[in-house]
Amino acid sequence: MTIRVLVADDQAMVREGFVVLLNAQPDIEVVGEAADGREAVAKAAELEPDVVLMDVRMPVLSGLEAARRLAGRAKVLVLTTFDLDEYVYEALRAGASGFLLKSATGRELSEAVRVVARGDALLAPSVTRRLIDAFSRLAPSPARTGLRIEQLTERESEILALVAHGLSNGEIADRLTIAEPTVKTHISNLLTKLRLRDRTQAAVYAFQTGLVRPNGRPPEPP
Repeated sequence: MTIRVLVADDQAMVREGFVVLLNAQPDIEVVGEAADGREAVAKAAELEPDVVLMDVRMPVLSGLEAARRLAGRAKVLVLTTFDLDEYVYEALRAGASGFLLKSATGRELSEAVRVVARGDALLAPSVTRRLIDAFSRLAPSPARTGLRIEQLTERESEILALVAHGLSNGEIADRLTIAEPTVKTHISNLLTKLRLRDRTQAAVYAFQTGLVRPNGRPPEPP
């Protein structure tokens, strides 16, 4: 199945570069381009892409507002840079499925599109800790919400730690040698137990409770 992508970026050369990189993949097709947020929303309604690759800073309508308007209609992968970290939290709150640095390689970009198209949320591993710091300042702590890590099974805790390190469902399944649908079931269960909205909130929770340490390494497979 070919993944249909809309590329939204106000810089023509950057946009064209993304188009070339993605169209070189056998399972990805760029079906449209947009130079600002308003055009991105209009093109998404017209073309119905699987994924919208969205720059944060664009004229007419920002990438954040465009992501809000596309919530529930298209999966949005936000492009950011280190100096735009303050936008990441708002982008995810706006309904974006994840974010990627503009400095990512072509391979990382292609894989990010695949991850988001599958319905997984993507946290760029190189900046996951910075994202967690931003969320931690704004999200309620487990102590205030009464949520307890002890509610989770050993396997759920293990999967939560891997989610916090930015691994996709497929990568978690490979690491633990279990089926990907089983991973999805465990994640759904732990989100329900902890009353969390999504895997990004789950990652924040993992850091806040000390299950995962800052700059720590993902747990080794058994």
